[in-house]
Amino acid sequence: MEGVAGRPVRAVIDAGWLTLRLFTPDDIPWVYEVSCDPVVRHFVGVPSPYLPEHAAFFVETLAIGGWRDGRRLEFLAADAGTGERLGRVGLGLREDGTAEIGYWVDPRARGREVATQAVVAACRWAFAARPLELIEWRAEVGNTASRRVAEKAGFTIEGTLRSRLVHRGVRVNAWVGSLLRDEVGAPASGGQG
Repeated sequence: MEGVAGRPVRAVIDAGWLTLRLFTPDDIPWVYEVSCDPVVRHFVGVPSPYLPEHAAFFVETLAIGGWRDGRRLEFLAADAGTGERLGRVGLGLREDGTAEIGYWVDPRARGREVATQAVVAACRWAFAARPLELIEWRAEVGNTASRRVAEKAGFTIEGTLRSRLVHRGVRVNAWVGSLLRDEVGAPASGGQG
């Protein structure tokens, strides 16, 4: 796969027991399955009903295409030993030297610190590889699992933004936090903590 200005994209991040790798078309069925999970559907702005073509669009256009045009940096988090797909972390790049992070985890992998380890590794890599000054996190108020991940990964929760997100056509309040270049957390642990 080629990135911006025709440079090949070969980003793989070693995060201890996790590996963050680029998406491939083979990941489409897994994205479809996870995106049909009730928790993901409740808090992530996925189409409803969620169809296989939505998963194909996410993988081919957003995840793979985002690397090509420099808009998004999407990673699939996999078990380093087995290759099992566990979750996803992505950064939407902005022209002002900032990015917004998003993540979700396969329901079968919840409670294993997948999201926290993936977020720390992706942020550390992004600050080293890109001229970013700040990474922002936003989540619908009430998404306490996402907030816990952001806090554990070192994000400072800055407040609540009123009616800032649109979820299924309805404006909802959002928590917002940020992580600065010099605040990136400690290296990912070697265990499944």
